Amino acid sequence: MEWTSSQLRSLVELTRRGTITAVAETLGYTPGGVSQQLAALERSVREPLLRRVGRRVELTDAGRALARHAERMLSIEADAVAALERTTRTVAGSLNIGVFATAAAEILPIALTRAREKHPELAVQSREMVVDEVYDAVAAGSVDLALGLDYPDVPIPRAPSLRLVRLVRERFALAVPSGVLPDRQEISVADTGDLGWILPDLDTHYGRAIRTVCRRAGVEPDVRHQVTDTAASLALVEAGVGTTPVTDLMLRLRPSQLRVLDLTERFERDIVIIVRSAAQSRPTVAALAGVLHELTATGE
Repeated sequence: MEWTSSQLRSLVELTRRGTITAVAETLGYTPGGVSQQLAALERSVREPLLRRVGRRVELTDAGRALARHAERMLSIEADAVAALERTTRTVAGSLNIGVFATAAAEILPIALTRAREKHPELAVQSREMVVDEVYDAVAAGSVDLALGLDYPDVPIPRAPSLRLVRLVRERFALAVPSGVLPDRQEISVADTGDLGWILPDLDTHYGRAIRTVCRRAGVEPDVRHQVTDTAASLALVEAGVGTTPVTDLMLRLRPSQLRVLDLTERFERDIVIIVRSAAQSRPTVAALAGVLHELTATGE
């Protein structure tokens, strides 16, 4: 029997995600590409691994059995790649990383420049992702390392195989339209009154985190605009239609004419490196992680 890592990874992700479409989104393939990978795997093992149930597919007994072993095989493969990298004296090879939008704009360009200067034989490929999906992408092996977020108030669930390294902790303030509350430098969420809120959906980790802070203060935020994109949220504040939480990194994404008030309540987020435990010791992973640590430590 012969199979590829991509085929095994598609099978493992199907046990986690449940649909071909969800597997494709996680691994960065098309649904057709995932179906082709699984069909090729079935031909190789000469056993049906999937069966159709209405418009969905589910694993057969053979599929579930192979998926359990495939997880171990992929873990062993990651260990082997790390061992091979450790035999070289120079940091060389390719590295796939996932980044969310704000990190892609503010952190990635400087990090890639610094990595190229320090490790010229390291080839880094990046992929912008929805921030809530980077954990799954690392766990699935579709990226080697990712920049993501975590919230002390509502920690993001993650697979046991993942490790998080905090780069920096940011405290949120509140962006309000120019001319609003001109005598205030600090505000409680309880005093936002009729300002109205611009927040992401409750289904996002960020949306749940800010609502947790509000409810702890006895406030149910009056969400008038449900927006995920940071630049769009800042533009709406600038237009005078509401208030939104911001950090220094978020403010750098879009120069805006607005006021920033300190929040009485402590609301924070961590910018983190997400990596599989088996990949932590890979020289390429460690090298890029080191560059990211240097950048955040110096505030560049």
